[in-house]
Amino acid sequence: MLHAYKLAALLALFVLPAAALAAGEIVMHKDPYCGCCSAWAEHMRSHGFAVKEVVTNDIASVKLAHGLSRELASCHTAVVDGYIIEGHVPAKDVKRLLAERPDVAGLAVPGMPMGSPGMEGPVRQPYNVIAFIKDGKLKVFNRH
Repeated sequence: MLHAYKLAALLALFVLPAAALAAGEIVMHKDPYCGCCSAWAEHMRSHGFAVKEVVTNDIASVKLAHGLSRELASCHTAVVDGYIIEGHVPAKDVKRLLAERPDVAGLAVPGMPMGSPGMEGPVRQPYNVIAFIKDGKLKVFNRH
């Protein structure tokens, strides 16, 4: 007789979509000439995420396809477990997002604030991580 957890695991192999099985894998779209995007990807890898970097010469189309407004825009756009991650969002905020699973489209760090992951240097600017819903509502998710 199969235990409930074994049955659930077997069902997951056949029923759940591939994206759900690969939870935690980040697919990041970036411009071919952006070094800070790759630095953000390394930050995420150092915190246990698998990151696939997708190079594109039309990052604006990626942002448009994900419904991102100009006020949320940064240099790279990523997707993890169905959530959009725009810009230099710290790994701890992405982990919190995935643990809490709020009803949001994703998180964004608009612009490219100095001191955010991938933008390290001698100057550190305060910045907010913004949770956004596809209807345009914004809420501060964390302050750094």
